Amino acid sequence: MSIKFTIPLNPVTKKNSSRIVNCGKYKKVLPSKAYEKYEKEAVLLIPYEVKQEIDYPVNVKATYYRKGNYRVDITNLESALMDVLVKARVLKDDSSLNPKIIVSTDGSRVFIDNKNPRTEVEIVEYNSRN
Repeated sequence: MSIKFTIPLNPVTKKNSSRIVNCGKYKKVLPSKAYEKYEKEAVLLIPYEVKQEIDYPVNVKATYYRKGNYRVDITNLESALMDVLVKARVLKDDSSLNPKIIVSTDGSRVFIDNKNPRTEVEIVEYNSRN
């Protein structure tokens, strides 16, 4: 089983530029407005036919093509992508609790493409022989 699709947006991390907002007596940390916009658009751009709430072990390989030549932490990009995949109902969950669904992100890379920023995603069923 292999699922491939592209999210034609400049990849955005969730962890940078968080906001602190007041919720009554408490404060809450929210992701940046840029991430919220990215997540909303990305969910809509993922093809309907891949939205199947995968609940078995998979490798999620992502090739990120970003605008601009500035440093980015790939683990932050991966975290944002996994949250998008769960919100879009491609994956049932992205936590490390049982059953573990995202077993690896082998092969993921970050490149620069100022003219065509995007995230190319490949989800492959994982078995112990992989």
